[in-house]
Amino acid sequence: MITKEEWKNFRGSQKSPDHIMLSINGNAETSMTVTWRTCTEIESGYALYRELGGEWRRADAQVSRFDSDMDSSNIFSAHMTQLIPGTEYEYTCGNDVFRSEVFTFKTAEKDTDSFEFLCLSDIQHGAAEPPADYSELGEIVKEILRLHPNVRFILTAGDNTNCGQTDIQWTGLLDGLKGIIEHLPFMMALGNHDDMGFENYFEYSNKYYSEKAEYFCKQFGGAYPDNGPEDWKTANYSFDYGNSHFCVIGTSGPEYVNEWLLKDTAKSDKTWKFGSHHFPICYQGSDLACDDSYPMMRDGMEKFDVMFSGHEHCFSRSYPRRNENLYDKPSEGTVFYNMGSGHRNPCKLLVTPKLWNCAYYPHEEELSMYTIVKVCGTKLTLTSYLEGDRVVDECVIDKETDSISPIALAPIFSAARLMFKGADLGISTRTLPCNRIDGVWYVPAAALLRYIGFDVEMGKGTVKSTAYGHTATFTENNRTVITDSGSFEMAGE
Repeated sequence: MITKEEWKNFRGSQKSPDHIMLSINGNAETSMTVTWRTCTEIESGYALYRELGGEWRRADAQVSRFDSDMDSSNIFSAHMTQLIPGTEYEYTCGNDVFRSEVFTFKTAEKDTDSFEFLCLSDIQHGAAEPPADYSELGEIVKEILRLHPNVRFILTAGDNTNCGQTDIQWTGLLDGLKGIIEHLPFMMALGNHDDMGFENYFEYSNKYYSEKAEYFCKQFGGAYPDNGPEDWKTANYSFDYGNSHFCVIGTSGPEYVNEWLLKDTAKSDKTWKFGSHHFPICYQGSDLACDDSYPMMRDGMEKFDVMFSGHEHCFSRSYPRRNENLYDKPSEGTVFYNMGSGHRNPCKLLVTPKLWNCAYYPHEEELSMYTIVKVCGTKLTLTSYLEGDRVVDECVIDKETDSISPIALAPIFSAARLMFKGADLGISTRTLPCNRIDGVWYVPAAALLRYIGFDVEMGKGTVKSTAYGHTATFTENNRTVITDSGSFEMAGE
């Protein structure tokens, strides 16, 4: 347990700027936004910026107060504008007395169709005590950038923190990424951990979720574009870089977000459209689902070439998918790209081959995984690595030839197959086909129940299943099922 007074001295806001972070909030060729934090005694601030060796220009900052569980601070955002494309700038932020050191950044090239960016997901870390330490993540990202020096910005797929409704975690993250996000725009998507909180964080008691992602939105409302759906902004936003359009999608309000996605993507004429949404649509884990996002946001999500996600802490890449169907060509659907943990935090889920994924990797080593995305005109290269640049998967999507390499044909079956959450039940149902009679599907239920962990007893003309302390007995050619709670009539004939 740490008191607010101790926290103020340890990592609390001070008069000098900290949490300095660049973001894209406008035209990436001609503008850059910088956000920073101070204590509430500092009521105004501004950024000074210039071409290297040129005359300083000033951008006054907007300021908002952020009252958290541990501190009260002011959050500043300044928009540096009228920049020259493809040019290196230096800047500093603060007020007349308390200022940051000088940092540098580079604007996007004019009408570029060739650039790289880094994708990370599930970089959360740290228990309540001692206060979250993200310095290891900082070293990991610095090494990635050393190996891939052409990265122009960082895009995340959520779970940036382990518990986003506490100042302790955000302060840990932003402190850990010092030396990186002052130079490269840091574009975050929300994850379920980012809007999660506890009534008592140090005891992990009375967990709750902030539907509006209060702490995230209060800190980054000035950093990210104010163009998301009404009442769900900051958690949802879009931006352009070069020949590509990006939509960053939050964790709540799916019906409103879907409508926004349809309108937002319809306005873009960019060659590539990317989405980032924490929850995987084509999940790889044996017991997961994503019913809140898909089909509720299916129409909107299927407007993208690639949808980045995380949550499972393992890697998978889908066939192009549209309206529940799988295809071979990129023009026919969206590739759902699920990334492993970027902070040595493999979940060690029991992953299993899934119908919709043409590539997967369980990611059980205590190593970080990351993805380098290279855009080159109408060709896109996606490469996922483990630390040390060990390639997990690499694919090339080519719009000109309408192809994906390596080639992977979407499966076409000659007869109906029984799947459980995308997984083939295997040999247990090899001789037990599904049958459709008078428009009603009948499946080998005993094999399915056994596959998912039920205790199943087979008798002459009967099947008795037991799970979670309850039993049900089914009888051949009989619609009545006998359970420990009574008898019930099943539908069908």
